[in-house]
Amino acid sequence: MERQIRPYRSADGEAVVELAVRAWAPVFASLEEVLGREMFRRLHGDSWKDFQRAAVRGVLADPEMQSWVAEVEPGAAVAGFAAARTGTDTERRRGEIVMVAVDPGQQRRGIGGELTEVATEWLRNQGMRVAMVETGGDPGHAAARHVYERAGYRLLPVARYFKEL
Repeated sequence: MERQIRPYRSADGEAVVELAVRAWAPVFASLEEVLGREMFRRLHGDSWKDFQRAAVRGVLADPEMQSWVAEVEPGAAVAGFAAARTGTDTERRRGEIVMVAVDPGQQRRGIGGELTEVATEWLRNQGMRVAMVETGGDPGHAAARHVYERAGYRLLPVARYFKEL
């Protein structure tokens, strides 16, 4: 099996969107459990899937983003994707990996790590001095934290609180 990571093409769009929904289903289930149903609904609407589809489409359409897809074999179905951008903090030359997702059937095979490395290298080549990636501290994000820590990212614990209004 020859894995390939290549630049995202607009023809990949819907495959990436639906892959993200499948990949992040456990994440959203975890968030709903941690936040409670009402807060979860207030943050993500009545359909987290529609919310997430719109978020992924927005990232893919953003001209300031650079995105990649992973294929387990050239020309095969998209197995994962990542998106990154520069310009989040131009003074400190900080770039950001905005999204990484791997299809559930392809997880735990190193694809997330490879996508993270490609995005990190791209940020380095764009002149960034710091790369940042953000993920949740809930159980649903444990695999993502593992990928980023293996890639050499350091965790900065942050407390984020929500209150229903």
